[in-house]
Amino acid sequence: MFLHIDCNAYFASCEVATRPGLAGKPVVVANETENGGGVILALTAEAKALGLKRGIPLFQVRNLIKMNNVIICPVDHKKYRRISHQIMENVQRQEIVQDFVQYSVDEFFGTLPTDDPDELRHYATQVKEMIADTTSIPVSCGLSQSYTLAKVATHYAKHYKGYNGVCVLMPENRQKALSMLDIADIWGIGRQSRAKLYSLGIRTAQQLVESDEKLLMKIFSVSGLNTWRELRGIPCIDLHRPAKQRSIMQSRTFAYMTDDIKTLEQDIRTYAASCAAKLREQKSVCRTVQVFLSTNRHREDLAQYRNSIGVHLPSPTADTPTIVKAAVSALHGLYKEGFLYKQAGVILTNITEEEGMQLDLFSEPEDQRHRKLMQITDAINKKFGDDTINFGL
Repeated sequence: MFLHIDCNAYFASCEVATRPGLAGKPVVVANETENGGGVILALTAEAKALGLKRGIPLFQVRNLIKMNNVIICPVDHKKYRRISHQIMENVQRQEIVQDFVQYSVDEFFGTLPTDDPDELRHYATQVKEMIADTTSIPVSCGLSQSYTLAKVATHYAKHYKGYNGVCVLMPENRQKALSMLDIADIWGIGRQSRAKLYSLGIRTAQQLVESDEKLLMKIFSVSGLNTWRELRGIPCIDLHRPAKQRSIMQSRTFAYMTDDIKTLEQDIRTYAASCAAKLREQKSVCRTVQVFLSTNRHREDLAQYRNSIGVHLPSPTADTPTIVKAAVSALHGLYKEGFLYKQAGVILTNITEEEGMQLDLFSEPEDQRHRKLMQITDAINKKFGDDTINFGL
């Protein structure tokens, strides 16, 4: 059976886990900006009880936050990735879950080698309790005949306390569960597809399951049809072979605008290194490194500037020092004094397979020691957190 593990209110749970003094208090995680803007990204149960919700702009609830002493934590993606890696390693070390794979920073999938509902619940509970004991992160678990149905089960594990965080969705209970589930809560159904389904009177997951395949072929892409099949209990999604990205981007909208070239350079180095690591993870190389800078377009009282520069590399590579050096060079070509910058980023393009890369006539293959160094660096950063090791150029 397929297992889905979803971390509850993950960003907020990470903040409470690393700052025990926040336990039991209303806490929200937000991308707060220098002018009081930003939105709520995650929140604890205590914050939800006050009427706060994810996605609400901070300025709309500023008085409510102040009156109830709600604690605002700035978003810290490095922390969240580090804890996510820790969860991944701990589950693998426990050796209960098979075919374990990380889907996102707060979601994981795997399989359990049994169809007995009592055994499934027992093993999933062991995994759930181990994660809580080792990281203090609460999770919900769903189990069923496909990845998509496992996510449906997790939905019920999250929203119904009687499941105690673990829901096993067996075939005999599937129709009832899908009849109660709006298609808006189905993994893989986008907004456009949802609107088309609503217009046809298809509003629940069970109505979708009962729909004619030929009709759905006019609405869905291949991935949408796979979702339909998975809801019928037919596994057809392969998470172990994700589609390789044709471009890789890392960017950030700064909480506070800056005109400091050294600050921007440090950020660009970090983004470029992260892009290079992602490139190696999918066993690819790139030929072009692009950097962009932008001021705050909402501040009409300030001078505006937005531009990008692409650097064409001599040969395809996934080497961090080479990519970082090209990105820093592009930044210095872009940067202009007299502007306050709000956003910066790095984009890798012209991506090809590592095995089939073509070198220029006069280029030499990358030194094997460099590749070995990259492998060691990636392994250390994955275990201890991003940016544990950086490259000084």
